[in-house]
Amino acid sequence: MLAALGFSSVDELFQHLPQSARIENPLAIPAGRSEYEIIEYFRARARESGEGYACFLGAGAYRHFRPVVVDSIVTRGEFLTSYTPYQPEISQGILTTIFEFQTMVAQLTGMDIANASMYDGSSATPEAAMMAVRITRREKILAARTVHPEYREVMDAYLERQGLPVETVAFDEKTGRVDMEALEKQLDDKTAAVLIQSPNFFGVIEQSKQIAELAHKHGALLIVMFTEAVAMGLVEPPSDADIVAGELQSFAHPPSYGGPYCGVLATRKEYIRQIPGRLAGQSVDQDGERAFCLTLSTREQHIRRAKATSNICTNQALVALMATVFMSIYGKEGLRELAAQNVAKSRYLERSLADKGVERVFSAPYFNELVVRASSSKLESGNAKALDDKIVGGLDLGRFNPDWQGWMLVCATEMNTREEIERYAAAFS
Repeated sequence: MLAALGFSSVDELFQHLPQSARIENPLAIPAGRSEYEIIEYFRARARESGEGYACFLGAGAYRHFRPVVVDSIVTRGEFLTSYTPYQPEISQGILTTIFEFQTMVAQLTGMDIANASMYDGSSATPEAAMMAVRITRREKILAARTVHPEYREVMDAYLERQGLPVETVAFDEKTGRVDMEALEKQLDDKTAAVLIQSPNFFGVIEQSKQIAELAHKHGALLIVMFTEAVAMGLVEPPSDADIVAGELQSFAHPPSYGGPYCGVLATRKEYIRQIPGRLAGQSVDQDGERAFCLTLSTREQHIRRAKATSNICTNQALVALMATVFMSIYGKEGLRELAAQNVAKSRYLERSLADKGVERVFSAPYFNELVVRASSSKLESGNAKALDDKIVGGLDLGRFNPDWQGWMLVCATEMNTREEIERYAAAFS
């Protein structure tokens, strides 16, 4: 193989890589092991570094139960393929699942239409902002400070290259919601959209209806994004929004070191021509039978580059299928019950921490995660003590903003038992 490529050694094959990127020394694993021994070796290391730990982290990556039937379906050969599955003559099954995904996301978000998924929630958010700019022909985006800071970073990177200004809207320090007075002062005839998250980064549920009225009064659109999809089981869908962007990681996707995840983008039907990505639609074949095909695909590969709404090359078909199977299994009542369990567990966590002097910061309603406050030293020592007891504690918010020192974001899902919650709270005694 090297001779066919014109190389004399493996080192020559990799000479284009910088020296700092090459591994010069042997891997630090035992020598002379068979394949199955090496697999067991790494499984043992995995057990040492996370398996069997309770977890109270949230902040955009949530630990939920994954029904085993999800993997039974998505690992079938028809779905688990590296081929781009768009040709309608051979991919009716995949196009059907995408169509069902779009339908369920539209129902979940209260929107008219949804696209065939996005890379993840963090890239769907700036795509929604740029979509609003195209629709309104305005340039400014007002983004709530309560939007996930890392999503904000991704959006800033996108919009900076587009020359689009982004202004931050403050939050009410008592409720944890968008400061409505500040928002009204910042809205003007240059504002393309107001971007909020609900439940927001603090876990608080925003006043989407009131914010929509204020934005529309100034001719701007409302974008609502979310990171915790399970909340949709109880929280009223953001049907007053114009665009909804979000992340379906909670629907059968493990945290998995940060991906791959499943982004969503949904909107009103009048904006269908501006939605990025693609849509699968229902039609009939030459025999008059129900059939599916790509209905819209506004990408530069398919239309003139100047008319393209996105350069996203693919959707997350396989992980979107996971979410579709998850929604099919749970159904409306199941998702409501799942959400209710999350609410109950988080309320018990709130009470248990309050008994140890770690109290809630904001007064507005929240879903399954909340911000609590104590001295920085108490939070640090409590999380360290919990880790010794095989519990991963909450997220120190001081890392995102110096004004948030002594604040910690904690999350409880259906996966947290009463005993785990009590053990975690006891670490702060």
